[in-house]
Amino acid sequence: MNFEDFFSRLETQIQGGNPFVAYRNPNINNVKALLQNDSKTYKNLEFSESGFIFAPFKNEKNTLIIPSENAVNISAEYTAENSSEIKKESQEFPPVFTNSEAKIQHEELIQKGLEAIHRNEFKKVVLSRKESVATQLKAIEIFKNLLKNYKSAFVYYWFHPETGIWLGATPETLLNVERDKFKTMSLAGTQSFQGTSNVNWGEKEIEEQQIVTDSILENLKDKVSGAIHKSEPYTTRAGNLLHLQTDIQGMLNTKSRLKNLLLALHPTPAVCGLPKEKAKKFILENENYDREFYSGFLGELNMKKEIKRNSNPRNQENQAYASILKQTSLFVNLRCMKLEAGKASLFIGGGITKDSNAADEWQETVNKSQTIKAVLVK
Repeated sequence: MNFEDFFSRLETQIQGGNPFVAYRNPNINNVKALLQNDSKTYKNLEFSESGFIFAPFKNEKNTLIIPSENAVNISAEYTAENSSEIKKESQEFPPVFTNSEAKIQHEELIQKGLEAIHRNEFKKVVLSRKESVATQLKAIEIFKNLLKNYKSAFVYYWFHPETGIWLGATPETLLNVERDKFKTMSLAGTQSFQGTSNVNWGEKEIEEQQIVTDSILENLKDKVSGAIHKSEPYTTRAGNLLHLQTDIQGMLNTKSRLKNLLLALHPTPAVCGLPKEKAKKFILENENYDREFYSGFLGELNMKKEIKRNSNPRNQENQAYASILKQTSLFVNLRCMKLEAGKASLFIGGGITKDSNAADEWQETVNKSQTIKAVLVK
């Protein structure tokens, strides 16, 4: 299917009021969509179903699913413009957000978090804010901009009558599972990309990333068979931002279910804090807005994948022995927005540890918001 036909199908789907999701996995050109055949609401309960799921931050029981058996799959190849064009467009930012009241409120929230850390209530908490930005672009135009500017991210466009339109480009994998092998990552620390990924990281960012890694390893230890393998921390780029990342992988033990693994990981210390429950309680009591699906998770759940034993077309005998396996590929819903009535609600947060500074944390949210705002202009 060509790209224009692909987007025409999305327009028809949203006009009919039926749920759909269009998405592209990191570092590939193939864009896929799952178009639900009806307008019903299907909710995921056991994570044993097959389809595309969209889960909120607060309560995984409210996870929505577009079931594979009730949807049509379509796909198209999309190649972004060359990097010089991308760089030019990414400089066309809307005005910097300078709302002094919002700045004061966010810095006060950060200070509350720091005081709780100093009282040893938790080691880390991720605190966020919501910002509304006017845009003249349609959702499809924003989606195209996300595809163009975030080649290494998971990019998506989600519509459901219960949620409205959400779009995003997240750099963070929550979980990949194929057969019994799983992969996840810890991602923390942020600085602006200034032309090179060869940068130095401060003690605060290094410590924050280590906290995230240690927590994930602790949560997984009774759910794996054998050793858990982790990489050394390294710098990764997402759009105009750099982060510290550690890759983690291993084998699930026979007693582990996908649901148990998901609940052990979500919400990660990168979007919630540590210890998880205490940090989550603080967030829900003090952020004073509903995160909805921001910092939840989304992606393919138990989707069928065909694996052929021999890719040589001359070997017809082995070609017949293809196996079908289930594959799960989920991402943390970061760098996202909710689009309604010509306005995009952006969700921006940052990790707070004992060495955090309220003014610096505010500025980090401004930097992050500017990066995502680049896709809201032509």
